[in-house]
Amino acid sequence: MAAALCLQACAPRPAQDEAELTLLVGTYTNGSSRGIYTFRFNQETGESRALDSVSQPNPSFLLTSADGSRVYAVNEMNDSTAALAALALDRKTGRLTLLNSRLTQGEDPCHVSTDGRWVLTANYSGGSLSVFPLQDDGQTLPMDTLFRGIATGPDSVRQCVPHVHCTAFTPDGRHVFATDFSADRLMRLDVTARGLEQSPDSTFVQLDPDTGPRHLTFAPDGRHAYVIGELSGAITVLSYADGILTPVQTILADSAGARGSADIHLSPDGRFLYASNRGRNDGIAIFAVHPHDGTLAPAGYQRTGLHPRNFGISPNGKYLLAACRDSGVIQVYRRDPETGLLTDVRKDIRVDKPVCVVYVNNP
Repeated sequence: MAAALCLQACAPRPAQDEAELTLLVGTYTNGSSRGIYTFRFNQETGESRALDSVSQPNPSFLLTSADGSRVYAVNEMNDSTAALAALALDRKTGRLTLLNSRLTQGEDPCHVSTDGRWVLTANYSGGSLSVFPLQDDGQTLPMDTLFRGIATGPDSVRQCVPHVHCTAFTPDGRHVFATDFSADRLMRLDVTARGLEQSPDSTFVQLDPDTGPRHLTFAPDGRHAYVIGELSGAITVLSYADGILTPVQTILADSAGARGSADIHLSPDGRFLYASNRGRNDGIAIFAVHPHDGTLAPAGYQRTGLHPRNFGISPNGKYLLAACRDSGVIQVYRRDPETGLLTDVRKDIRVDKPVCVVYVNNP
């Protein structure tokens, strides 16, 4: 009997447990949404069930710490109350508890990133990037540095004032690139022991006029990066080495010219890239990634609900969840690992004005 008990206790966790993730959903709260919602999501079956929610104003973009115990959420407010919230996450129950909140000193923060030492917010209407030191307990200290973008782009309406939309730490951890939307460029900062500093050389990567760079992502191999242009609807492919990004290809993701391209992500294996488009022909453009030079070739297009602002691919690569703000739904798509194409499995998650999805591995 004792031997049987020992064998049972020492047995590997069943696949079902490993398939279960905590799913975080950020929303806009000018409707019926409370703020951040948590779900249990099965990345093998695509099934989900609601866990909990917490009240937060306009938590439009979320990010977790490396160990999944902390959540950083922007409060996308267009006034002096714009802030970054740090929350503790109980991954077993999905419960979120506010730890602290810091003002971004830039209106409409819409993106957050971290390397475990610093947390950065991109403040769209503020046209700035805020840097917050992190404490050991996961709480943020008051803002340390504020970097500002400029407005030199040709669109007299959309680029008339500075906008910063996204920040990304480089794979080597030595730099940060930010999308300087209204200048059609990428701003480079250096990560030092003291914090982030403006690079003395190769500070900017100039993109095509009227690009409106929005989101930036690095390939799993760290050798390439991809930027989606909100205005141009085009993806810029760049090679990366030693802090230098070099454009190598530009390819259209939005053939409808809606000037509303939004998010961009690679599959976990790096074989396919996905980009969302809003305004007309709402959907997700699919590209095959060349294994050597990282360039893109069209592979398909998946129509979605209205305004797919953000989407996320499950860690195992089997599902893509698209947060369609104006349809009030997160659509669940199965991914074909060989073609990259998507199939709607009709297992929608209903939330008012969903705009961000984040997966967290369970302990």
